[in-house]
Amino acid sequence: MNEISPLREALQKTIARRVSFDGIGLHSGIEVSAALCPAPVDHGLLFWRKDLDLRVPVSWRQAVESPLCTLLVGPNGEQIGTVEHLVSALSALNIDNALIELDGPEVPALDGSADRFVALIDRAGIETQNAPRRAIQILKRIEVSEPGRSVRLDPAEQFEMSFEIDFPDSAIGRQVWEGTITADLYRKKIARARTFGMLAEVEAMRNRGLGLGGSLDNAVVVHQGTVMNPGGLRYADEFVRHKVLDAIGDLALAGSPIVGRFTGYKAGHALTLRLVTSLFARPEAWRWVALESDWLGGSSPLVSVRAAAQWI
Repeated sequence: MNEISPLREALQKTIARRVSFDGIGLHSGIEVSAALCPAPVDHGLLFWRKDLDLRVPVSWRQAVESPLCTLLVGPNGEQIGTVEHLVSALSALNIDNALIELDGPEVPALDGSADRFVALIDRAGIETQNAPRRAIQILKRIEVSEPGRSVRLDPAEQFEMSFEIDFPDSAIGRQVWEGTITADLYRKKIARARTFGMLAEVEAMRNRGLGLGGSLDNAVVVHQGTVMNPGGLRYADEFVRHKVLDAIGDLALAGSPIVGRFTGYKAGHALTLRLVTSLFARPEAWRWVALESDWLGGSSPLVSVRAAAQWI
């Protein structure tokens, strides 16, 4: 059993009221209506597909490997796709408990970033709950790799990230981003970065039933060194910042904030899911910690000792 290590504690949070939204799924092309709803202490983040009356928690146990999105599945293979942008925003803004209603198989893409999800959370308001937050503190390196790409978690004082990408198209090329993830930094530096793809790959994707809802309204499209979107880029290195946004959402599959450093090299959703799965397969490499304060807001995370049983 992993022990929790105690000072003044940060408290769990939910949203203050229900807010609804709708839009097209990036891959399914299906119009979906959705809502963010308050949830009680220790509820976690959970999707409710109202059309199937199916509830699926945001958890590595419910995720399956998918190259182009983060995909949750129900007990009979029912899908909830492209959850990463919304989950990234909820996680980065310290929302521990929320019910996400959908009437279809995929979270609406909106503009392809997390910016509008941040705005929805702000419109709903954030409510502090009377229960302590917990986090996962990394104690030893955990690494997963395959030829030409890798991800790892290392011990660190806060939630740090480093990501490197390298694409042959000169409009992207090699980009590197690193920093300590806080709610304020996320809002200013990460949330507006949009998903992206190559024009040359669009037909192949659609033949596989993917990208059916993609357009210049919800993705950055690149072709032979040119960004096709009329407005250009939101950041000079928008591509790698979106990979950071994705990784924050994928790491949220752990079910609690992570105190450690994530390093990604040319990695995607599937590899990060394998990393989270490997994390829980190595109980000696991590422990539960009770957060002293909202460290994602920029203050120190560490902790105190209490019986771990209450967290398990």
